[in-house]
Amino acid sequence: MLVNDMIHGLYPEAVTIGEDVSGMPTFCIPVQDGGVGFDYRLHMAIADKWIEILKKRDEDWKMGEIVHTLTNRRWMEKCVAYAESHDQALVGDKTIAFWLMDKDMYEFMALDRPSTALIDRGIALHKMIRLVTMGLGGEGYLNFMGNEFGHPEWIDFPRGDQRLPNGVVIPGNGYSYDKCRRRFDLGDADYLRYRGMQEFDQAMQHVEEKYGFMTSEHTYISRKDEKDRVIVFERGNLVFVFNFHWNNSYFDYRVGCAKPGKYKIVLDSDDPLFGGFGRLDHNAEYFSFEGWYDDRPRSFMVYAPNRTAVVYALVEDEPKVVNDLELVEIPETVKPAAAEPVKESEPDEESEPLDS
Repeated sequence: MLVNDMIHGLYPEAVTIGEDVSGMPTFCIPVQDGGVGFDYRLHMAIADKWIEILKKRDEDWKMGEIVHTLTNRRWMEKCVAYAESHDQALVGDKTIAFWLMDKDMYEFMALDRPSTALIDRGIALHKMIRLVTMGLGGEGYLNFMGNEFGHPEWIDFPRGDQRLPNGVVIPGNGYSYDKCRRRFDLGDADYLRYRGMQEFDQAMQHVEEKYGFMTSEHTYISRKDEKDRVIVFERGNLVFVFNFHWNNSYFDYRVGCAKPGKYKIVLDSDDPLFGGFGRLDHNAEYFSFEGWYDDRPRSFMVYAPNRTAVVYALVEDEPKVVNDLELVEIPETVKPAAAEPVKESEPDEESEPLDS
């Protein structure tokens, strides 16, 4: 409380984030209101849940369990969500990408070599895990040392054997520096599949920057379908559709929405740019229709390929461009009446040129 009060008093623009998994009361309430005074809390349970889920078969993943973990936080308490951190990648564990693809990452991440079923599954799920974490997990999002492009293996610092007081010896790594590094060059290499995973991370950030969905007050989860393995939710004016099914793709899949109008795709994990298969048409338009569905007043139909995450945005009064000229929508009150048929003017009459 003292430190938060001092920091915010001296630097009002500063942000403090607390690492807490105990659910300590008043953690993010201002000190002047009797709270501890942090601005954000790290949502630590999410990363642990993903490692727990990754140890299960795809058939045993529960959509309701994923949603509950991501949203299990106090009302109005801002949280920073992350899919993995040092607890997963550093303390004797493996990164999410390595859990998903394991040794195949050593031989099949080059674009000039054929992929494998394990690589295809891993890349698809890695993108979905990051996006659903960002979409539902909190008001901030944290990457961790290569997580943004699916860094393989783990992190390990040089260390010797450690002897505990009870006589147990914990073996070291011979003071090896082999895993004491991050290969950020992997994400920048245009001949590796890591590049597509990094491009997806950038696209996620750009969508959030444009639409500000993480700070939107409107969040509604309309579907957690254990049979279809589908999660659908709204955040701001965006509709997120996740199909975690390992085989089934769904045509004319109906998803609920709050606002009427036309929707378009603004992020597609299956885009070839992100290492996907390009099964969706990004020029398609999706029109809502009235009628309650999944407790939403309206809905629209989509194609949901297996192991994909797609974000749809409500198109609201976007300017139209014709011949590089931006046209401004004219309000009804000043629109001219329908023009009468124009007769050819007599030679001695003055006539104004007509705009088309």
